[in-house]
Amino acid sequence: MDQENQREKLRQHFARRVTTQARQILELWQQCREQGAAPMGLREELINANYKLSRYAQRFAMERHQAAAASLKAALETWPDNLPMDTAIRDALQSAMDLLSECTLRRSDQQEDAPPRTYLRTPVFMAINDQDQTQRIIRQMEFFGFRAAGFSAAEALEEEAIRHKPDTLVIDTDFGGSPDGGLAVVERIQGRHETPIPVIFVSDRDGSIETRLRAVRCGGEEFFHPAVDPGQLIEKVESYTHSNPVEPYRVMVVDDSRAQAKYMENALIKAGMHTCIITDPMSVMQALSDFSPEIIILDMYMPGCTGMEIAKVIRQQDHLHSVPIIYLSAEDDVAKQLHAMSMGGDDFLTKPIDARHLIATLHNRGRRARSMQALMVRDSLTGLYNHSHILHLLTTEISRARQTDHPLSFAMLDLDHFKTVNDTYGHAMGDRVLRSLSMFLKQRLRRSDHIGRYGGEEFVVIMPETGLADARNVLNEIREKFSELQHPAGEREFSVTFSAGLAQWQGNASQGLCETADQALYLAKAEGRNRVHISHNPSAS
Repeated sequence: MDQENQREKLRQHFARRVTTQARQILELWQQCREQGAAPMGLREELINANYKLSRYAQRFAMERHQAAAASLKAALETWPDNLPMDTAIRDALQSAMDLLSECTLRRSDQQEDAPPRTYLRTPVFMAINDQDQTQRIIRQMEFFGFRAAGFSAAEALEEEAIRHKPDTLVIDTDFGGSPDGGLAVVERIQGRHETPIPVIFVSDRDGSIETRLRAVRCGGEEFFHPAVDPGQLIEKVESYTHSNPVEPYRVMVVDDSRAQAKYMENALIKAGMHTCIITDPMSVMQALSDFSPEIIILDMYMPGCTGMEIAKVIRQQDHLHSVPIIYLSAEDDVAKQLHAMSMGGDDFLTKPIDARHLIATLHNRGRRARSMQALMVRDSLTGLYNHSHILHLLTTEISRARQTDHPLSFAMLDLDHFKTVNDTYGHAMGDRVLRSLSMFLKQRLRRSDHIGRYGGEEFVVIMPETGLADARNVLNEIREKFSELQHPAGEREFSVTFSAGLAQWQGNASQGLCETADQALYLAKAEGRNRVHISHNPSAS
C-alpha cells in the first residue's frame, strides 16, 4: 500500500509539472490577446514552450496534453517566420489554446456548481460584503485587463489565497459579518506567505486609528472609508499589481580597480540590475551617451582625476542633473565626505562595502530618481507622458525607424463630446474618464508603444514596428471595448467614446506626421465620431 501511495505521489508531481508548463503557454497567449497584437518574439517563445510541453507530456504519458501540444505545433507551423500574425493564424492558435485550456482544468473546476479556479495569470481577490457591488467592480476590472475573483465566505477566501497567492486583495475590514473579521483573515493569509500580499481595505463603518493601524500591520496599502469609488479602487489596484514589472535599474560604475569593479558588477547583476563598468575614467563621456545611466557610482581617487572632478563634469550636462551620484572610497573622514557630496554627489559609501548595503542604497536612490524623472516627463493627472516628452519620443522612434527601415504608426485620439461629460457630471468625473482611458490604453498596448497626453482630452500613441493595418485593428479593438465601459456617477452610469486619426511614417519629420494624424482625426470627427480614420494621402499610403 505504501508503494502504491508513493507511486501516486510521483504521478501527481509529474502531472503538476506538465500542467505548469501548459499554463505558461496559456499565459503567453493571454498576454498577446490583452495587448491586441503579437509581441516581438512570441512565435519563438511559443515554439520553445510547446516543445517542452510535448516532451513532458510524452515522458509522463499524459495523452490529452500530448494531443493539445500536437495541435498547437500544427497551428504554429502555419505561422511563417518573420511575418506578422494574421486572422487565420490567430484563429488556428486560439483553437489549439482552447484545447490546451481544457486540459488544465482541475476536477473542482469541472463541477457544475463550482466557479472556475484555473488562473492563467495571478488574479485580484475581491472580498466585499456587498456581493452586488463586488460583481460590478469585477466587471469593470475586466474591462481594464484584470482577472478578478469574488468571495462571499471567509473560509473559501482563506483557502484559495493560500493555494494561489493573489496579486492584490481587496477586503472589507468586517468581511464575513464579524467585527474585524476581514483583518483576522488577512493576518492568517499573510502568515502563510513569505512575501506580503498588497491589501486594500474597505470599511463603511470603522475608520478609527486603531483599525487603520491594524490594517497597516497586516499589509494594508490603502484604506477606503467610508465609501468605495470603483474607479479610484481600480486605479489603486493597477498600481499594486505585477502586470507592469519594474524595469531594472541601469547602473554605471567608474572604478580604476578591475577587482573592485568586477565585485560590484557581480553584485549588481545578481540583484537584477543592468551594469556598465568603466575602469578608465577618461572614457566616461562616451559611456554616458551610450548607456544613459540612472545611477552612477564613482571611486573617489583614480589615476589622473578624482571622483569629485568627474562628478562636476557630469553635472555640467543638464540632462544628468537628476542622476544620483554615489561616491565609493575608503575615506572615513566625515568632513571630506561632506565636501565630496557638496561637489555633486548624493551619497557616500565606504570600502569595504557590504553587497546588501550597496543594493539597498541603489534601490532607494533609484526609486527616488525615477519619481523625480516621472514628475518632469509625465502628466500629473493621467501618468502618461506629457506633451513635450511624447514629441521627443516620436523624434527618437522616427530616427530608429529610419535606421532599421521598419514601419512606424502614429495615432491621435480625442474623446467624443467630452465637454458634455464635464457639464453634465462635473470636472472631477471628467478627470476620472481621462484616467480611465489612460489606464485602458496602458493595459492593452505593448510596453514598446508610447502613450502620451497631448493636451486636454487628446492623446497620442506611438507604435514602433507596426503597419497601418495592425495599428488600425488594435485601436479599433480598444475603441470598441472602451465604448462598452460604464462610468458610475452616483446612481447613474454613462459611457464615453473616442475618435482616432492614424498615420504611418513615410520619411517625414515628426511635425509633419503629427499634422497628418491630426487631419485624419478631424475627418474621423466629421464622419460621425467613434471611429478610427486612416490617412490616405500620398505621404502615408
